[in-house]
Amino acid sequence: MKLLITGLNGFVAGSIVAQARKNWVVAGMDLAETPGMPQDVASHQLDLLDEQKLTDCFMQIKPDAVIHTAAIANIDVCENNPEMAWKVNVGITRTLATLCAQTGAKMILCSTDSIFDGTKGYYTEIDAPTPLNHYARTKVEAEKIVLGASDRNVVARLSLVMGLAVMGKGNSFLADMIEKLKKGDVVKFPSNEIRTPVDVVTLGAALTELAGNSFSGIIHLAGNTLINRYEMAIQIARILRLNEALIEATDSNAMPGRAPRPNDASLVNKLAAEVLTTPLRSLEEGVRLTMNFTI
Repeated sequence: MKLLITGLNGFVAGSIVAQARKNWVVAGMDLAETPGMPQDVASHQLDLLDEQKLTDCFMQIKPDAVIHTAAIANIDVCENNPEMAWKVNVGITRTLATLCAQTGAKMILCSTDSIFDGTKGYYTEIDAPTPLNHYARTKVEAEKIVLGASDRNVVARLSLVMGLAVMGKGNSFLADMIEKLKKGDVVKFPSNEIRTPVDVVTLGAALTELAGNSFSGIIHLAGNTLINRYEMAIQIARILRLNEALIEATDSNAMPGRAPRPNDASLVNKLAAEVLTTPLRSLEEGVRLTMNFTI
């Protein structure tokens, strides 16, 4: 079975690649070069916005399943560049969904907890999206496209992803936090943002499982710990025996010039716990897993 992963250089994609190689023939796409990929992973460098090149590459690979991680995920970049954000987050998704529908491939879209406005918290799969910013609006539209393209497809809404890069580069707040605390630098985390963080190793395993099982529809991939991001950082520092006194609380929605963020975007993971064999973990379990995970 062939698995195609978009955004091959990304944080989440690296974890998928590392774990999917055991049971899948893996290929990946990214705009940038992907140095350090194992020889058994077919790496394709192309601009996914080029519909013809994307189509040609897709047809060459002929995947049985696609995990679509590629996106402009920076909320403020999306807010300041709305047309480009729409082209990438919606346009590429539409092309891939069409190709998957034409070939019978299953598509898994990596969506986000940010599609909710954060006024309620502890959201389930049946709660209606209430996007606060342009990034969230692009993801809501992408969800509609994927779910409408095939009844086999999956929208996986990811909670805050925590951990160290398994493969590739990625963008890990944990790696940045550890580096700064070890140097004695102050780090700031918003106390207003409540999340259910999921470690990147568990997430990679869950997404790989979804590519190969019969589940379809919307699923929330989140950890078992509901916590604000400031307290999360404090707990991580304690687990890793780092200086928690260097961690300061902020309010992300009090910072000028930034797009609004949901305050409580925590997700209920009950459905995922029922349909997946991949165990969902607490914050402490996830930290210890990601710190000790080896390929």
